[in-house]
Amino acid sequence: MSSDGNRKQFWKRNAAKVPGSIQHVYGAQHPPFDPLLHANLIKAGNRPPPATPGKPKKATTFQEFESITSDAWDVGDDDDELLAMAAQNLNIEVVMETANKVIENHSKQQERQRLDDTTELEQRDEDTQEEAVVEDKPSCCIMCLFFICPLDAAGECAALHRQQSLPHRPPVIPLVARMADQNTSGTPAMTEREASRLDKFKHLLAGPNTDLEELRKLSWSGIPRQVRPITWKLLSGYLPANAERRESVLQRKRQEYFGFIQQYYDSRNDEHHQDTYRQIHIDIPRMSPESLVLQPKVTEIFERILFIWAIRHPASGYVQGINDLVTPFFVVYVFEYIEEEVENFDVSSLQEEALRNIEADSFWCMSKLLDGIQDNYTFAQPGIQRKVKALEELVSRIDESVHRHMQQYEVEYLQFAFRWMNNLLMRELPLRCTIRLWDTYQAEPEGFSHFHLYVCAAFLVRWRKEILEERDFQGLMILLQNLPTMHWGNEEVSVLLAEAYRLKFAFADAPNHYKR
Repeated sequence: MSSDGNRKQFWKRNAAKVPGSIQHVYGAQHPPFDPLLHANLIKAGNRPPPATPGKPKKATTFQEFESITSDAWDVGDDDDELLAMAAQNLNIEVVMETANKVIENHSKQQERQRLDDTTELEQRDEDTQEEAVVEDKPSCCIMCLFFICPLDAAGECAALHRQQSLPHRPPVIPLVARMADQNTSGTPAMTEREASRLDKFKHLLAGPNTDLEELRKLSWSGIPRQVRPITWKLLSGYLPANAERRESVLQRKRQEYFGFIQQYYDSRNDEHHQDTYRQIHIDIPRMSPESLVLQPKVTEIFERILFIWAIRHPASGYVQGINDLVTPFFVVYVFEYIEEEVENFDVSSLQEEALRNIEADSFWCMSKLLDGIQDNYTFAQPGIQRKVKALEELVSRIDESVHRHMQQYEVEYLQFAFRWMNNLLMRELPLRCTIRLWDTYQAEPEGFSHFHLYVCAAFLVRWRKEILEERDFQGLMILLQNLPTMHWGNEEVSVLLAEAYRLKFAFADAPNHYKR
């Protein structure tokens, strides 16, 4: 027993080493969150007590700080301050000053919401309340009641029970909300603040040479739909900062892409390429939104993009998961030509030149993204293995309760987090959230290759209550593979990104091999 305790405290006593015997190929070794080095991150009233003689000093863990400020991040007037935190190396005092201000504002909003909810509840008719209680009771099949439910049915019932047991929450936003969340639909009325941010983008983009650092700072907290296409192309490195060169670069790159089509696409039925093309053809109908990707014209475009990328990158070739990475670029670049909702828009009605431009731009920007994470898709996918191992170590330090709960019920991180890394959370989040998330990934240095790890850690800990309530392997796996994010929108993504940045800040002194 004492031996287990010594191992538990080992990394806290010696910052130069980490627990376990992790193979070097996985990398991702974290230094401990040392309260002596990060004292300013801990509130004065929650500092660890002084060490007593004869006893090892107890280190304050990061989850204590997290529990104090887990609801501290709000969107609104503090977006620009959070943006500044992400874009610059600010000292701890500045970070905490901003955080405390956000906490105060958020607490006031939470209190107002509680008062409104209480008033509404008191005004309900007693009979209506009783009826609602009856309707909210979970139903179950007879086989489940007698514990003879087949596995598939049991999984469906468990998911139903979980959904019904979660507190009722109205949809946060419609399909598309405010300016920073206009991803798949028309343009709602902008607030004065949103209009001001849009003007900042337009002013910055109108210059002869766009300041990319300033553009990243402005983009971190979301990009308006109207300027998202040009901003993504600039931040991805597809377009040059010099405005005069952009048109010539676009023409050259688009011609180059369709040169690849003429050179390679007819080989898709050759013996050594047909397996690749067949797998692409199978995977595309499984993508979402179905109303978009199942349009014959869109399917054809996606097949060309993925096939050309695969044969030009033989080190990895086509791997399932890459197909999902086309969709955000395609949807965003369609917005250059339409005002309607993308899901219900007939893409084939666009002019042929517009379709060719969208296809080529989507190919090159997806290629730029994959250049930074290609080891995720090479043989044995070592990049994903390293990131999953890094996620496990990171969660063990920021929320030991969640980590131990997973160990107790023998849930391996690879069983659920592989998809998080392989698809960049696209299967876990609605498309509108993915596009908002990628605004920040484009703005954040190494956003897809490095910052995504912290987003995944924050995403997992976000569901700690639901995770700790599950008491078996099957329940945990069903939860982790079907997290209730259907009604997520701009606010939830902004909170997730703030939590991720806070983790990145806390582990900013980690070794380089951990960051990779």
